[in-house]
Amino acid sequence: MSARPDGRRDDELRPVLIETGFQEYAEGSALIGVGKTRILCSASVEDGVPGFRKGTGSGWVTAEYSLLPRSTQIRTTREASRGRVGGRSHEIQRIIGRVLRSVVDLDALGERTVWLDCDVLQADGGTRSAAATGAYVALALALAKVREAGHIERDPLLGQVAAVSVGIWGGRACLDLSYEEDFTALVDLNVAMTDDGRFVEIQGTAEQQPFDRGQLDELLDLAGRGIDHLLRLQREALGK
Repeated sequence: MSARPDGRRDDELRPVLIETGFQEYAEGSALIGVGKTRILCSASVEDGVPGFRKGTGSGWVTAEYSLLPRSTQIRTTREASRGRVGGRSHEIQRIIGRVLRSVVDLDALGERTVWLDCDVLQADGGTRSAAATGAYVALALALAKVREAGHIERDPLLGQVAAVSVGIWGGRACLDLSYEEDFTALVDLNVAMTDDGRFVEIQGTAEQQPFDRGQLDELLDLAGRGIDHLLRLQREALGK
């Protein structure tokens, strides 16, 4: 059995760091590090909602995601320079938005929008899952600030959510794939779960050959154990 490139056990996360209050002006912010991946997540609360929510009395939570030019090994052109959001970024920010809305009572939020901006400072695999995990912390801080200011009556936050990548690398299930592993993995799976053990997102692809139900169950169990640890780190970062 070949060792993982960084020597981790198959069920071991990379070192995770969550630093809150990273931005002074955002209602909530967090810098998350997962191995060499670094993502700045900020939450901004604005009055008003998109057109399809107007008049409902209900709010909205949405996300934007981007790679800084030298977050990658070869410079990535800014999407603003290309005049459009790329397909990958569009997909990832929709995932982040869905994941975070799963733990927010939008009616309690009122007609307000929470923007989660996730900017990748350095990418080494697992950026979409790290972004969702860090954005939750920024979201929780922002909602607490708005509630403390008396703008909302009850806490819109219904629970916790975090995400992690798993995959089949070197012939076996591995947790939290780095870029080197993700690049050569037979199966790549991204999983988001709430703190009560329910799934929000399961996004998986067989890169070289199909995988069976037994392998899927093994990957989901592995993801669940990793997410339990991430949920604990979120609570620690929030002082809960």
